[in-house]
Amino acid sequence: MRLAGRTAVVTGAAQGIGRALAQRLAEDGAAVVIADLAGAEETAARFNAAGHRALGVRADVTSAEDMARMAEAARAAFGGVDILVNNAAYFSPIVPGPFEDIDPAEWRRVMDVNTLGLFLACRACVPDMKARGRGRIVNLASGAPIKGVPYMLHYVSSKGAVIAFTRALAREVGTHGITVNALAPGFTLSENIANNPDHVDKFREVILRSRAIPRDEYPEDLGGAVSFLASDDAAFVTGQTLVVDGGSAMV
Repeated sequence: MRLAGRTAVVTGAAQGIGRALAQRLAEDGAAVVIADLAGAEETAARFNAAGHRALGVRADVTSAEDMARMAEAARAAFGGVDILVNNAAYFSPIVPGPFEDIDPAEWRRVMDVNTLGLFLACRACVPDMKARGRGRIVNLASGAPIKGVPYMLHYVSSKGAVIAFTRALAREVGTHGITVNALAPGFTLSENIANNPDHVDKFREVILRSRAIPRDEYPEDLGGAVSFLASDDAAFVTGQTLVVDGGSAMV
């Protein structure tokens, strides 16, 4: 129960990687705010039925009003935010292809969710952390910008921005006892990706051959890393990007 007495907000937590991360934080004792466009309340109900403390909030990370409401809901229910996991991302609907074929509207959508959403969630939750004199922010990046994965230039660019955002924000808030780190998964078989041939057929076999541990990655593989970065064990770790991909990208 390393996170007992802490409150964690996880965006995009009603399914996939986000749900697995929220589950791990709840198992470690945190009260969890599950924020998502759909399914947040139902997911929180399942967590509560299992004996955890959870609150579901329907929220769009690209909306400043929704992010402020999410943080206020966390304060009302659990007293404030100690941990923020910025997991929400636009990925599974993308059809990989040459960069010349990317629709500018899709580029903007990817950037809005993957970078603006990060900024708005942090802006809403950091005041609670400053008031407490401590906090943990974990931003979901990707191994893709580290490796230079082709055919998804907008997504790869957005996740490279997440890494840069992480380093810069760590410099700004470190004096308040707040750490900011990024977690970089590899190609992860969440339910949306596992059932998407556009991604599985394009990337899976190539990525498996690149890994030192040659197996598929699942959302649960990320739980231990997030738990560590959210805990007091990582109190002197900030501005870092932790790659969890079975040894495909080694940095």
